[in-house]
Amino acid sequence: MNTTVFAITPPFTQLNTPYPATAYIKGFLKTKNISCFQADLGIEVILKIFSKEGLIELFSSLPPDGGAFSANAARIIALQEDYANTIDAVILFLQGKNPTLANQICQDNFLPEASRFAQLDDLDWAFGSMGMQDKAKHLATLYLEDISDLIMECVDPHFGFSRYAERLGRSANSFDELYGILQQDFTYIDTILIKILEERMAVIQPKLVAISVPFPGNLYSAFRIGQWIKKYYPNVKVAMGGGFANTELRSLSDARVFEFFDFITLDDGEAPIENLIDYIEGKRSVEQLKRAFTLINGEVSYTNNSLTKDYKQSEVGTPDYSDLLLDKYISVIEIVNPMHRMWSDGRWNKLTMAHGCYWGKCTFCDISLDYIKIYEPIAANLLCDRMEEMIAQTGENGFHFVDEAAPPALMRALALEILRRKLTVTWWTNIRFEKSFSQDLCLLLKASGCIAVSGGLEVASDRLLELIQKGVTVAQVAQVTRNFTEAGIMVHAYLMYGFPTQTAQETIDSLEMVRQMFEIGTLQSGFWHQFAMTAHSPVGLYPEQFSVQRESDEIGTFANNDLVFSDPKGADHDAFSYGLKKSLLNFMHGICFDYPLQEWFDFKVPRTKVPKNYIENALLEEEPYILKPSAKIVWLGKKPLITYVTNKKGVVANLTFHDKKETFSIKLNQAQGDWLAEILDKISPKNVKVYTLQEVKAHYEAAGLEDFELLWYNKPVNTLKDFGLLAL
Repeated sequence: MNTTVFAITPPFTQLNTPYPATAYIKGFLKTKNISCFQADLGIEVILKIFSKEGLIELFSSLPPDGGAFSANAARIIALQEDYANTIDAVILFLQGKNPTLANQICQDNFLPEASRFAQLDDLDWAFGSMGMQDKAKHLATLYLEDISDLIMECVDPHFGFSRYAERLGRSANSFDELYGILQQDFTYIDTILIKILEERMAVIQPKLVAISVPFPGNLYSAFRIGQWIKKYYPNVKVAMGGGFANTELRSLSDARVFEFFDFITLDDGEAPIENLIDYIEGKRSVEQLKRAFTLINGEVSYTNNSLTKDYKQSEVGTPDYSDLLLDKYISVIEIVNPMHRMWSDGRWNKLTMAHGCYWGKCTFCDISLDYIKIYEPIAANLLCDRMEEMIAQTGENGFHFVDEAAPPALMRALALEILRRKLTVTWWTNIRFEKSFSQDLCLLLKASGCIAVSGGLEVASDRLLELIQKGVTVAQVAQVTRNFTEAGIMVHAYLMYGFPTQTAQETIDSLEMVRQMFEIGTLQSGFWHQFAMTAHSPVGLYPEQFSVQRESDEIGTFANNDLVFSDPKGADHDAFSYGLKKSLLNFMHGICFDYPLQEWFDFKVPRTKVPKNYIENALLEEEPYILKPSAKIVWLGKKPLITYVTNKKGVVANLTFHDKKETFSIKLNQAQGDWLAEILDKISPKNVKVYTLQEVKAHYEAAGLEDFELLWYNKPVNTLKDFGLLAL
């Protein structure tokens, strides 16, 4: 094939959809006419293991008597024939190709069951509203997890569906442990991975292998891939980039790393990879590379002397998903959490609305790094062009915008462009809960296909939110999440505990705020994360400003991101972990709101100081919305049918509207009725021009009509506001 670049995602990321980094790189290289083949070796390894042939091979590698295995492993081994006979059908079902199997899976005697099934809740209660397909997906997921448990216990302790040997990549300040393990024989998973890699390399014959390592759980396999290529294809250059390198390897100094890789690049990958190709083809020297670590005279050297500028988002091309096995990804439902289900179920095209974060102030975040610091939005029309290209290529119309925080103004412009083009898409993204998300903006986003948003509530304490510099208050978050929820958009909150100086009282008060938001219905999903101090965040850079101390200022020779610290003013944060997560799981199920918060913890916790109706009052006390002349006015409904009736006061216009659910009508005098019908057509999203309230008023007065405010704020027009007349 003689391809220039072979772009690889090593095992493992997601089962349901490709991680997008290689698709972004391939899309960019396409604009430069540079040939590239990409592969997600994670899904390929999973499909080899979880097949009839793979399981027969797996079971045959185990001692026939069960060895010294647990009772659970012994049970799975005893049922190996049942696993081997059902696995291909189950995988096809999870790939969406065998939907009728759901009937069998939901029967008691189809799938072999081991310890994962003992954790089952009342499935009818959990999935009653979701249907048989989802119940079957959950059962099939438990079945796969049972096999995974067997692999971890008996074959390869590093195995995990969405990560592999993750512990080895987490904050590995020293390369010693990982290097030592890489000198050992291949694991069972390594053998499968390398066999696939060997077949691909023989066909592709690349000049450069570019390995994207987004997470610690991809790191070990990336090194195994690099190790094998360096041994058997010594003339092929191997580079690593991606999220792990960008955050963890910025101070790399261990030369042994370059026994596995020729280059490690940082931050946006487009210009660095283009420079690497120039170097390989003899068009530039090693000293002219961009943001690249390499070995020069036996020493680790960082080179950033290239005159090549980073590419604007408008210049990087559309992500290209060709080569990836899009119809082979498997959708699983691990836990009954609506947002986690979106991450693991269904295939999503991944796009970015804006590079970086428009806020860029949160003190726990890596705001000193370019991937956050450099903010550059993409025009809505270009985004829609890319969406249409990706729909044509992948046949999928679901989009996950993977922004740090999608900007509200761009979300509005994107929604209007989607509606103008009459695209039928489903999309979701990450946001900040800021007050720009008014009721009307949320309704517009919903109309364009937005089904969910996730955002950081972090610590539900106004003191700590200020310390974080989140730029929101708890009351504001409650109001914004209410606007999304009432528009029919699901809301997931990222929740944090253990922020510097956070007391036990603040942790319990934060839990009470979260409890009230779930009870009142403004949140549908959430997840608690324990605060981690990172080297590139304001807390990590200036710990003294947050009353915490770093345990060591030593910079590791390998990874350097997660920092150990002490928090003398804070609570014992680890102790709260289990109770916070258990309570949240129940709140997401809509139960246990009446439990005293003490019930969730096996140690004494303070009583909450938050009033029982704090969130309810916050929703009642919302500042009145003042409609500005610059507000954009949009009509989402259809054109009305007009009939005229003459009475004593003159001719009355009766405007009848049909929406998807109901029919309604309003009455105005003839002149106002005719004007309203005309302006509604002009302010429809089908038009490129978007009218402001000031322009709507000018149009009204140009028609020779008077008392605009009297019409606009009166009952007939107010009725339209309930059916799609929006002020943005």
